Amino acid sequence: MTIGSLKQAKEKKSRKNKQAVVDEQSPLLPTKHKEDAGFDEFDGASFSGAVFNLSTTIVGAGIMALPATMKSLGLIPGIAMIVFMAFLTEASIELLIRFSRTSKSASYGGLMGDTFGKYGKMLLQICILVNNIGVLVVYMIIIGDVLSGTKSSGVHHAGVLEGWFGTHWWNSRFFILLVTTLGIFAPLASLKRIDSLRFTSALSVALAVVFLVVTVGITIFKLMNGTILMPRLFPDVYDITSFLKLFTVVPVLVTAYICHYNVHSIENELEDSTQIRAVVKSSLALCSSVYVLTSLFGFLLFGDATLDDVLANFDTNLGIPLGSLLNDVVRVSYAAHLMLVFPIVFYPLRLNLDGLLFPSARPLTCDNLRFASISSGLIAIIFLGANFIPSIWDAFQFTGATAAVCVGFIFPASVTLRFALVGTADDQRSIWHSNKEGQDLVYIYDRHCCVFKRGGYI
Repeated sequence: MTIGSLKQAKEKKSRKNKQAVVDEQSPLLPTKHKEDAGFDEFDGASFSGAVFNLSTTIVGAGIMALPATMKSLGLIPGIAMIVFMAFLTEASIELLIRFSRTSKSASYGGLMGDTFGKYGKMLLQICILVNNIGVLVVYMIIIGDVLSGTKSSGVHHAGVLEGWFGTHWWNSRFFILLVTTLGIFAPLASLKRIDSLRFTSALSVALAVVFLVVTVGITIFKLMNGTILMPRLFPDVYDITSFLKLFTVVPVLVTAYICHYNVHSIENELEDSTQIRAVVKSSLALCSSVYVLTSLFGFLLFGDATLDDVLANFDTNLGIPLGSLLNDVVRVSYAAHLMLVFPIVFYPLRLNLDGLLFPSARPLTCDNLRFASISSGLIAIIFLGANFIPSIWDAFQFTGATAAVCVGFIFPASVTLRFALVGTADDQRSIWHSNKEGQDLVYIYDRHCCVFKRGGYI
């Protein structure tokens, strides 16, 4: 074995094996707490575990709104946009990974801080707060729709509990969300380590698979019986207003793929950090496949009657054997999935709020009062938002057109341009020769968002 091969083998070992460099002039006690100090404790994750974690971050409530994008865009453009957004997301994550290594940053916030200073880091934290609060509000809205029912265009869609027991005060939307918040969300959100949620995360993925399998099975059965009409392949565009309205689906597509705030944490857990690119590609391939299947079969099943939250469609007679039972299985399984995913999205939300309010304080897990106060306040805000925001489409449009597009695309592109302007000649050549296509896509998307924000369509 040569000296070079020994060196490469050492580089692939866990970061736990690195020896600390002692500085005789450094103080015995740190002057401030570093956000990246605890990463080494979770090193050594496998490739499959990393793919699982990132896929869980991606797949959430966005899957429920994607069939409605098919209703707006038509089947062919809708599927094309889902695939396109997967490639665009991969390009933006590639930019983050590349320049994080160039600047030796171990987190997204660290990269923004190194590139734009403390105000750049604060802006990222604010965007993550807005995005994650919006996503968690959507989770609660869907759970309320499934269990207690919802109204769309003046038509009431009964919830599962309403169908089983009739209308009572205890299965009203407010009371159901209150019980869910106090009985499920609060206990799971009180766990101080995300590793403690690994079993609930695995169960949540299994429940999402149950939802997808049952939906595909129902659609195939109805296709074989000839009871499904030919879907609309392209959008109905008859004037400028209907054309511009097509762009209202963009925030939903953006929100469906946002996972950037967890990429660095997953990379730091990998035993071989060079695998992160393969992890990202595998996760995006898996999640985009799930998105395409859900959108395709959901739109085939309900056609132009598809609601903003497709789960609300599963309260009608599907015209198949055991249709009522399958309806309940689909709705309950995905509602339970969202209940278990909630604490995973809540975890980075709490950390970023703490970092924004108390940047120099001791770690959040060491201060029980601060931990409980931040957790309780965030849960209360999310609960109120779920009771006053009318539909998930409104929440998706707001977060997707503001915070999500910043976290997913504008900030990675800004970091790239910053390095291009102030980096070395090698950095600049690497940027413009290796990432030209990705930057062009980000630039085009950014311009579209600016135009339609000013026009009031997003």
